[in-house]
Amino acid sequence: MNNFSNRKYIIGGIFILVVLIFIIRLFNLQISDDTYKQSAENNSQRHVTQYPARGLIYDRNGKLIVYNQAAYDLMLIPRQLSDFDTLDFCSLLDIEKKDLIKKIEKAKNYSSRKASIFLKQLSSERYAVLQEKLYKFPGFFVQTRTLRKYPMKNAAHALGYLGEVNNQEIKRDKYFRQGDYIGKSGIEGTFERDLRGEKGVKINWVDVYNRSQGSYKGGKFDKKPVSGKNIYTTLDIDLQEYGEQLMQNKKGGIVAIEPASGEILAKISSPTYDPSMFVGRAMNKNYRSLVQNDSLKPLYDRAMQASYPPGSIFKLVNALIGLQEKVISPSTKFECYSGYHIGNFTMGCHAHKSPLDLRNSIMHSCNAYYANVFRYILESPKFGSVQKGYEAWRKHVTSFGLGSVLGTDLPYERSGDVPTNKTYQEKYKRKNWRALNVISLSIGQGELMITPMQMANMVAAIANRGYYYVPHIVKSVGNDGAIDEKYLEKKHTSIDSVNFDPVIEGMDLVVHGGEGSTGRSSAIKDIRVCGKTGTVQNPHGDDHSVYVAFAPKDDPKIAIVVYVENGVWGARYGAPISGLMIEKYLKGEISENKKYLEKRMLEADLISAKKPKKNTAN
Repeated sequence: MNNFSNRKYIIGGIFILVVLIFIIRLFNLQISDDTYKQSAENNSQRHVTQYPARGLIYDRNGKLIVYNQAAYDLMLIPRQLSDFDTLDFCSLLDIEKKDLIKKIEKAKNYSSRKASIFLKQLSSERYAVLQEKLYKFPGFFVQTRTLRKYPMKNAAHALGYLGEVNNQEIKRDKYFRQGDYIGKSGIEGTFERDLRGEKGVKINWVDVYNRSQGSYKGGKFDKKPVSGKNIYTTLDIDLQEYGEQLMQNKKGGIVAIEPASGEILAKISSPTYDPSMFVGRAMNKNYRSLVQNDSLKPLYDRAMQASYPPGSIFKLVNALIGLQEKVISPSTKFECYSGYHIGNFTMGCHAHKSPLDLRNSIMHSCNAYYANVFRYILESPKFGSVQKGYEAWRKHVTSFGLGSVLGTDLPYERSGDVPTNKTYQEKYKRKNWRALNVISLSIGQGELMITPMQMANMVAAIANRGYYYVPHIVKSVGNDGAIDEKYLEKKHTSIDSVNFDPVIEGMDLVVHGGEGSTGRSSAIKDIRVCGKTGTVQNPHGDDHSVYVAFAPKDDPKIAIVVYVENGVWGARYGAPISGLMIEKYLKGEISENKKYLEKRMLEADLISAKKPKKNTAN
């Protein structure tokens, strides 16, 4: 009996224990643990990312050159999917059923509970039609974002473009998630963090039909987006537009700089493209077409990335080095017998009077003069050897910012190349090579390679009589106006300021010297323009046309380089385009006596038309 009584208590205790366990578990599930409650709430909530308005972009005069327009992305949360009319859905969005299935699978692979983009950048018209029927398609909702809008179709390379983030970019910056957009190039790329702002989030209640029923808990947990900062550029968009018009149907680059500040007034790469091609659902198709255009390479930024031989414009630098090293003076004269001749070697030159002093050597662009200057530098007894003379010469050259990245506030800048002594030792297989081996450097040919950006900076340094500011394209960011301190710091060349005057006088003669002046077409009434033409030898076709200039002579407001591939000689395209752009910037319009020249430059076609014959004039 006692044993039975004991078993009764044991069994009763077990039942009581089981009941207590159930009570405790129910308490945890219903009161202490809100996991299921949260899960239920999550199924009735929709977290909608609130994309901030991207910062606007202005030119130096306050003209709006990039703003925003509304766009609509169709989002999908796979776990909220249920049966729906796929035929109606595909008809609304104009997609195939196989694409629908593929996109749903892609969304599931990304996350079953997180929203991802199903179809991006719906038009306003399609969004309006879809919005009325969206309740029929559980799991789908529309998210608003902004796309870029370009009131002018210019400065594509400078402004850059937005593209969808890739996996590497998402890993580098947790701000991004799949489907977001990031600045890929130009100002959009360099100033991405300033322009993008901060995302917000809005949490909505949704009913069983996936229809919004208002804010979750009155918006208590919402976060407002923070708009991006506006960017104020140094560009003169009217000058930029005019330069692009002058360069249509031509290959090459133009860079215009304000010497007193290093601010980039215009940066043109031709052929170019309409920046709006990178906006909307056609972006990928447009990108492929531009990439595959091997003949024109419109995505290639020739102003920043193309390295060219500078040709005769480089004689300005050699003249300055010769003066600095005191191997010549402004009155030094050299003979020219249709070129420079020594032994069996000849460097040809066009016909002009002889002998010439320094100023007139610049005016007539005499090859023989600069062959002599270059040899005098490298073979100067004070250096002891050609190699040490070359190293001293190279140090002067690089002080103008040549042969290295200048450090502009634009990405993908190329360094160009000023060869080292080692380069020539390896090339000629001997330690003590001769000055005559590299004599082509005297006229800006040979292995010397410079970008148009560096050429413009070089002439800005000459205009300033010996210093420059690192070229930059952003004047201020946001309301504080702050830019990197390095753009406010003077960079001095190794040439004394006193040596610039005779060279500048020679540049003045290039434009205003009368008969024999190769830059007459860049002259402007009432403005003293200083310039230098160049004809760059091109083994692959017609020679290139290059011209550098600044104006006004005594108070420079603009320094410019115009580089036209296959332009034959400097005076043919480089000089007139440069003169037109300087007049446009300083006067705001082209004078009547220059209209014929403007028309000729606008209509010139060096891409599809038959090219003119060569000429050896510089």
